[in-house]
Amino acid sequence: MRILIVNPNTTGSMTEKIGEAGRAAASRGTEVTAVNPAMGPESIEGYYDEAFSVPGLLEEIRRGEALGFDGYVIACFDDTGLDAARTLAAGPVLGICEAAMHAATMLGGRFSVVTTLARSVPALEGLARRYGVADRCRVRASDVPVLALEDPKSGAARKVEEEIRRAVREDGAECIVLGCAGMADLAAELSRRLGLPVIDGVAAATRMIEALVGLGLKTSKVGGYAAPLPKAYSGEFRRFAPTPCHGPADAGRPGGGRTATG
Repeated sequence: MRILIVNPNTTGSMTEKIGEAGRAAASRGTEVTAVNPAMGPESIEGYYDEAFSVPGLLEEIRRGEALGFDGYVIACFDDTGLDAARTLAAGPVLGICEAAMHAATMLGGRFSVVTTLARSVPALEGLARRYGVADRCRVRASDVPVLALEDPKSGAARKVEEEIRRAVREDGAECIVLGCAGMADLAAELSRRLGLPVIDGVAAATRMIEALVGLGLKTSKVGGYAAPLPKAYSGEFRRFAPTPCHGPADAGRPGGGRTATG
């Protein structure tokens, strides 16, 4: 089984961390490759960054299809471009928010999401409504910029832990969901220190993709996730135009962003 994890931002060090988390969660014999696009924002903090991260993400999904990957994980907690990615992929595609929130509902009653900046809270509250868990979930910001998670001297890990402790005390949280792929390396230690489930969406999504692929299930192509209709695209998006037989025009072209394979 081959799983492609796509970090939609362009920060290679975060991609390496995400790849390590996915490989640690995967079963023996599962090949996990982590990539990030060559174009787009260095971090995704709000709706504007999210919009400009989608084209690069979709390029990586297209390449994954050309290379024969069985399933995909989108490693941004905004579940960036998830629906569009599902129109391109034959195999299952999961967002890490989707996977982590559903995992939390199986492990406890109420749960809190601890994310980075306050500007991310409305988007994640919207995803909680989409996934049907809003009545069990509170989203909290730790006031940590995404790239601070890459700097051991930033104090980001301490701030995340402090916010988790407030969530347990103030929200009655029985589980915690880490609301950023860049927090993936914190989950195990925080679970041990705090004595409750702390869920990393990268690990949860990787395992769920394994289960779906193992069941022989693929993304439905009836309705909304049907393949894109062939048509011309103009200007800078010309290369994204879907073609009748092979999806977007340059699906198999070499290149792209940083890759971590294991």
